[in-house]
Amino acid sequence: MRSGERYAERMRLPLAGWLGVVVLAVIAAALSNLGDLRWWRVAASAVILVAPLVGGWWLGRLPVRVVEEPGGEVWLHVDDARLPMSAVASVEVLDPVAYSDSLGVAQHPLAFVVQRPWINRGVRIVLDDPGDPTPYWIVSSRHPERLREALTAAQPSRASS
Repeated sequence: MRSGERYAERMRLPLAGWLGVVVLAVIAAALSNLGDLRWWRVAASAVILVAPLVGGWWLGRLPVRVVEEPGGEVWLHVDDARLPMSAVASVEVLDPVAYSDSLGVAQHPLAFVVQRPWINRGVRIVLDDPGDPTPYWIVSSRHPERLREALTAAQPSRASS
């Protein structure tokens, strides 16, 4: 972790996911090049082989970080989105069943959701900002308890300010 970070995680694809991506990419590349080895078929096979690998990397690059800024304020960073802890009312750890339910159609349509299908747990961060139409954030995490601890550690400083 970097200086000022209370929590850091990347939502990387697990080893089994990478194995599936590689197998499917190799099969698709081989099937696209049946017949003669003309240059455009070889080029298409190379693209078909590389594209899923780049896609798997791109999906797994998403960072989730809790950062304490030099001024003392704590922020949650999820990729490019940033949330100050001064706007947070509560943080709840979601077990696999509650997490699955929180991604369903019965939930609020303006909720901010960042999830990866290979992660089945996360946190719900309820906002306390009347000017923001977003009621809560749902964020995937392999370690939701540690993420909640890092986020709620900022709550006492919020009450004193």
